[in-house]
Amino acid sequence: MKAFVLRSYGSPDVLDLTDIDKPVPGDGEVLVRVRATSVQPYDWHHMRGEPYVARLMGGLGLRRPRISILGADMAGQVEAVGRNVTGFRPGDEVFALLKQGGFAEYVCVGQDELAPKPRNLSYEQAAAVPMAAVTALLGLRDEGRIQPGQRVLVNGASGGVGTFAVQLARAFGAKVTGVCGPRNVDLVRSIGADEVIDYAKEDFTRNGQRYDLLLDVAGGRSASACRRALTPRGTYVIVGGPGGRWLRPVGHMLSAFAASPFVSQRTARADAVGCAEKKRNLMTLTELIEAGKVTPVIDRGYPFEEIRTAVRYQEEGHSPGKVVITLAERRSAHGPATDGITPV
Repeated sequence: MKAFVLRSYGSPDVLDLTDIDKPVPGDGEVLVRVRATSVQPYDWHHMRGEPYVARLMGGLGLRRPRISILGADMAGQVEAVGRNVTGFRPGDEVFALLKQGGFAEYVCVGQDELAPKPRNLSYEQAAAVPMAAVTALLGLRDEGRIQPGQRVLVNGASGGVGTFAVQLARAFGAKVTGVCGPRNVDLVRSIGADEVIDYAKEDFTRNGQRYDLLLDVAGGRSASACRRALTPRGTYVIVGGPGGRWLRPVGHMLSAFAASPFVSQRTARADAVGCAEKKRNLMTLTELIEAGKVTPVIDRGYPFEEIRTAVRYQEEGHSPGKVVITLAERRSAHGPATDGITPV
């Protein structure tokens, strides 16, 4: 099978498209033929081995990448199942949040990490969901303890996590304010934000507004400044770490958590890759998607062979919504994949 293999750290050029053996599912695993995947900061941070401190702490390989095939999001069809697998059979359409393996034609997934694909989504749309939407769900529901009627601010509302967070907060009954750049104000309003703040014109930490929950995806403001935008018992949730822009979240999180014992406001961090019950979270999202309450926002699509180009584009950090990859059988012969994709 074809796969983009990561053997050393560096630019997207280190991703080597090569032939490797097709994986064989273990007793409790499912072999999935990948139809679509997506690109996100989690991938290019592992590709570049950033930050170096993460190598020293064991989060990344010190000299060589621990992950050989990137790609945390996956949607596809079941090809074969292990002998102890129940609930899945060849031909089933599925999606999953992986630690690795999506940048390949086939991947083995534990049956407890795999969920049926939402019926109303294409493979490309489904591949845009797992990491970004689970991160938003954990940040709002689990760490943020969101309640109906609360005032919620999403800083970085036009990105992959942010576009899901705006829709989920609205679905949970909150009044949502999204912060984004001038190009994406209309997009954020169209997905359900009650109010949109253009960060080029207004500083949400200094406008006098107070929120019960602040989900900080983009950074750009210090932890102390963000606390000014919270109610006295508000909650500040940071999206950062391996899937975020590392240098900002590391210092940002240290200062935020250092102050936590001395203030009534709560501070938490959302991490989808290390979460338990991935299948349950994906099924929760499926219910919301099939009910029409949440829809993936996709910026661009690329064919599998152009993953390096897709990574370069996503690494620039200006993509509204998600960047998805389509594998061969679903690819247009005339350029980037568009089947099932609604660009913004």
